[in-house]
Formats: sequence, C-alpha cells, structure tokens
Amino acid sequence: MKRTYLAGALLLGAGVVLAATLPRQERIYPFHYEDVLGTSLELKVLAPSEGQAEKAEAAVLEEIAREAKILSAWDASSEFSRWAATWNEPLHVSPELLEVLGMFDQWRDRTGGALDASAEAVVRVWKQAAAENRMPTQAELRAATALVKQKHWSLDLAAGTATHLDRTPIALNSFAKSYIMQHAAEAALAAGTSGVVVNIGGDIAIRGNWMEPVEVADPFNPAENAAPVARLTLQDHAIATSGNYKRGVEIGGRHYSHIIDPRTGETADSIVSSTVVSKDAAQAGALATAMSVLRPEESRTLVASLGGGIEYLIIDSKGAKYQSAGWNRIAAMPAKTAAAPMAEDAPMELVLDLEIKQPAGFAKRPYVAVWVEDKDKFPVRTMALWYDRDRWLPELRAWYHDDRLRAVAEGTQITSSVASATRGAGKYSVKWDGKDNAGKPVKPGKYTIFVEASREHGPYQILKGEIDTTAGAKTITLTGNTDIASANAEYRRAEKR
Repeated sequence: MKRTYLAGALLLGAGVVLAATLPRQERIYPFHYEDVLGTSLELKVLAPSEGQAEKAEAAVLEEIAREAKILSAWDASSEFSRWAATWNEPLHVSPELLEVLGMFDQWRDRTGGALDASAEAVVRVWKQAAAENRMPTQAELRAATALVKQKHWSLDLAAGTATHLDRTPIALNSFAKSYIMQHAAEAALAAGTSGVVVNIGGDIAIRGNWMEPVEVADPFNPAENAAPVARLTLQDHAIATSGNYKRGVEIGGRHYSHIIDPRTGETADSIVSSTVVSKDAAQAGALATAMSVLRPEESRTLVASLGGGIEYLIIDSKGAKYQSAGWNRIAAMPAKTAAAPMAEDAPMELVLDLEIKQPAGFAKRPYVAVWVEDKDKFPVRTMALWYDRDRWLPELRAWYHDDRLRAVAEGTQITSSVASATRGAGKYSVKWDGKDNAGKPVKPGKYTIFVEASREHGPYQILKGEIDTTAGAKTITLTGNTDIASANAEYRRAEKR
C-alpha cells in the first residue's frame, strides 16, 4: 500500500483538505525559510516547472531583502534606521519609505492614535520593567505616552523628502511586514508564475490563479496541529492576524501582551486575536493591529468608514467572538467560540516546543517529522511533517522506514496555510491529545516521542524521549544539537479544549 504525498504537507491528524483545481500542466511548489523578517516564510508557487518556480522563489526573496534594507527598525544600516538617526533635516528618501511613513500618518488619524509607530517608546518601558521583574510605574508610562503624542516627522511628497522631528523611538512594524509581503507576491507574478501564496509569520497574501484554503489559528490553542477557529478559502486577497498569544512579556508569573495601546501605555490584553481579510495586504495588517487595541464596537465603526471589501473576526479574552456581516460568506467553517478552561479532571496532553537553529541570513527549513510510537514501536500518531519535495522524504529515514505501517497509522494531510499571530523565527509548538490518527484514545502506558530533522546536503539528527501516561505530569528535555536547537515536551493536564 503505497502513499501519495502532497508536497509541503503539514500532517495534523484532524481537519479537512480544501483543494483547488490546478491549471493543466501546472502544480504548486512549496518553499520554507526561517529568519525572514524575524519570523518564518512559507511560499507556494503555482508554476509549470520546478525551474520556473525557483525563479519566482528568487524574486520573492530578493524583494523581501530589498525592502527590509529600507524599512527595518532592527537593522542599524537600513534606510529607515539611518534616517531615524537624523534630526530636523529634510532628507530625500526612497518612495517605499516615504509611502510607509505617509501610511502611518493616515492610520494614526483613522484609529484615533490606536496605531502609532512611536508605540515603540512604550514597548521599551514594558520590556525594561519585565527585565527587572516589576510592573512599569505610572510615571514611566505617562512619560512614554507624552512622547507618543508628539509629531515625529513631516513629509514633503512633492519633493520626496522626510524630516525626522524628535528623538522618540519609532518602529514601522505594525504593518510593514504585510506591505513587504504584498510586493513580494507581486514580484513572484512578475517572474512568470501564475499564482502565489506568501505567508510571513502568519500574515498571508494570495495572488493570481489560485484559491488557497486558510485556517485561522485558535488563540487559546495555537499549536501548529491544533484545530483552527475558522477555515476560509481566498483568492487575490490578503489575511492578517494580530494576537497576544505568541509574544509578550512575563511579570510576576503573568503574561502581558506585546501589543500596546499607545494612547494609555497599557498592554492590549482584552482582545486575544484579530483577523482581517482585505484585497490590500498593508490595510489588513494595519487593521489587525488596530483592532487588537480598539474595542469591538470601535473596530466595527472603523471598518464601516473604509467602505466595503473588508471582513474580520475578533476574539476577546473570554472567548467571545465579533465578526463582520460578510465573514461567513468566505468561511468554510463558521468561527467557533473558544471554550472555558478545563476542569480539574480534564484529560492529559503532550505539548512539544521545538526551536530550529538559525544560520545567518535566509535559511531553508530542514525537513522535520514529529511522531509518537507505542512500546511495540508502532507509530500511533504523526504530529507534524514539514517538507518541500516528495523525492527527499526518504531522508527522514526513521519516520519513513516502513511505508505500509505509516500509511495505516497516519491521518489526514493538510495543505492549508495558517493565519496566526507572528511566531519567533524557528519556534514551533505541536500537541498530542493522547489519541491515534483515527481519533481513538490510546491505551495507558509507555510511549516514545520522536523529532527527526534532515537537511539537503546537510546534517541529520533524531531526538527522542519516553513518556509514561500512567505516571502523571512530567517534563522531558530532548537534547538538541545540529538543526534542532532544543525540544521540550510537557505531559500535563489540558488547559483548554
């Protein structure tokens, strides 16, 4: 019984595959990279040959690198960083930097200050306080928000100049990623591909002759293989998600969002996820960030003021959802309301966090398989399988060793893109709910968790750890080395269903 693999599949063991009909003699070629704009890049190219797909891949990477050298606040040599180091001097800047600065002016006005590049001033206050394991003082927050209220630049569009007016820290990260992503997708089409999906850290642009199934991550259960909160099918649109569940600071054992309300200096913790679908990627990114700060009724008013063509889903910290009137028209699965915390007798689950090492520059992600075997070495559940090309799957030799056995053990293959809050580069999380791929609970006993990684013309490694489901909660460290920097498994009581 031989298997038919779908290139680039992420095996989740749950869900439904939403397929599109490919034009004749064309197929989807996937590419995966780490440390792209500080996160991961998943690229799908619809092309008649691998060579043509690779041309589009190169065009995408080149455009991302080019615009990052213009807009990055974290690269001291970028055009933005060099301009931000000046003061009260009109400078000729690139059309891209001039456009993005102008867009920040527009969104600052539209949102009443909820979206502001100088929110970075308040973010730094929170990070410093967290480093000292204390809450920021009201005096610190007042001083930072006073800086936010200042005018930070002036633009002369006719002359093509921008003048930096003060020393307040600023960063163009609210929607610069989506702005770059949109141009990268356009570069792929210009390189000759007929369809492209660019997913940078959970923000996605779909362009050309392709309908992409997109899953919206559940903010209360954001593991890579968890059931989504909604499923959509999109063509020639962008989708952006902002949320507080993957990044933030810890103070006194409590998580605080990385998203700041620049008007008050407080962290935006009442909204846990905001997802926006729009034709324009930068608009989707700006709105997703703003909606994480605004109240749901304010977000509804803001979207109405922008005209039609925008759909959204907002989820608050209690699991309540707020969605646009047209959301269900694009949703293959209606948005579900997140559940309350599990009771004390909740079932156990295994959570595996792993980090892929980051070489310098854009680096292709290695092929990775994560699975569970029982004491008889039978593979009961594949938690994740990340790869690009079918022909190299045998390089995952431990996972691949018995194709017939694997075909029986595995579940559904998922090729959807996932819209989610931005993850850190190389950081992934998967879960095992104690069931096999048929959804049946496994027998109590001893099981082995495997993490296997293989890179073309590069290193190979396999990590493993044992868990006894009859022995209660336990933490296991799988010692990393080459491609997998670290992997930690926690067997625990489920927190959310």
